[in-house]
Amino acid sequence: MEAWMEAGVTAHVDVWNSISENWYLIMESSHMDLFLIPTVFLTSVTMLVNPVLSLCILCFPSLRQETRYLLLANMLFADMLFLIVNLAMVSCNSMGLYIPYWLCEFMMVSMVMTYSASVLTVTLMVVDTYVAVRWPLRYKEILPPSRARKIILSLWVMAAVCPISLLVMFQVVMGNDDKRRPVCLMLIALHSLEEKMKVGIHLYFIIVISLCTVLIVYCYIHLYIITKTSGIWRSRYSRARMTLLAHTLLLMMYFVPALVFAVELSLLNREASGEVGVWINLVNMCVLMLLPRCCTPYLYILRYREIYKTVQQVLWKKRHQSQRSAA
Repeated sequence: MEAWMEAGVTAHVDVWNSISENWYLIMESSHMDLFLIPTVFLTSVTMLVNPVLSLCILCFPSLRQETRYLLLANMLFADMLFLIVNLAMVSCNSMGLYIPYWLCEFMMVSMVMTYSASVLTVTLMVVDTYVAVRWPLRYKEILPPSRARKIILSLWVMAAVCPISLLVMFQVVMGNDDKRRPVCLMLIALHSLEEKMKVGIHLYFIIVISLCTVLIVYCYIHLYIITKTSGIWRSRYSRARMTLLAHTLLLMMYFVPALVFAVELSLLNREASGEVGVWINLVNMCVLMLLPRCCTPYLYILRYREIYKTVQQVLWKKRHQSQRSAA
């Protein structure tokens, strides 16, 4: 029995090693390390604004007491963690660094957890808007800041369920694997799992994404029904239409990478990936996953007057203080 289990572990490890080595050779031969450039650029552009916006929300009581801004701060925090881990993973893979297995596991689990937290937070922000419009007089009673903090904590617990389950699966399948590989990717790690485990993971992601999508569509449809008699939709370029369009595009950009990831896994399962699979993965990790996180802070600064005025006030104070110290 033990010999059979050891043989199974060895087989899974060999699959991971083989795909990882092949993956890096394709990246090296096609100069795909250049994808590190858009990754660094988009990450830098986002990290210029995210910390400032997060601090503005958390440090100013007028913003900190609003549930929608607490949810926004949580999404910005999850996005920053995701960007840091993603940049580290893309950099290591581009340079072919043989990182320890435990570090690879940590980065993969962190990416899944932070990505899940962002998607769940985006969904809750839509629900928060729906509750505010549907029950404006009872909104403070239904979603006070104290309850919002508990919801955010529960959200992180939910976001951690999948990555912790994956971590347990990797430990069961791989055992105490101390092999170092040139490429660390969740896609390759999932491919090395047994078929039943992969089916379960697929079902988990499909169910979660489907529930979030249905909930968002339901809220938006009912928001339109509730507000269509108010006249805010009559003008083609009304603020409501522009806000809805911007938020819809943002939501699509958050959800599309998950669908692309499912396509990647299907290509890898059919062993038809080659350069195509590597290209899709790099475009997804280096561009598609970063675009919504890059757009989010700038969108909310422009669309929310309270945030815009607060950021403007903070930046003006810093500039004024620097001018006084220079003088």
